[in-house]
Amino acid sequence: MYNDEMTRNLEQLLESLIKMVGNSNKNFDSLQKRVSQLEWIIREQQHEIKERDNLIRIYSSHPHEPSPTIPFRF
Repeated sequence: MYNDEMTRNLEQLLESLIKMVGNSNKNFDSLQKRVSQLEWIIREQQHEIKERDNLIRIYSSHPHEPSPTIPFRF
């Protein structure tokens, strides 16, 4: 009887551990997906910032001069 009870306890412990590991894997997979999403968002934002900086450089390196035919008033 002692062996049967011990065997049942070990089986229950093993089942609990398997469930815990399964839940941990689900949580890890979910966390990994979120990290991937955040990495993608950061890359996109960096790309947008780089494009914006390039546009600013393009426009600021070629100052516009007023046309001689159109009066320029302040």
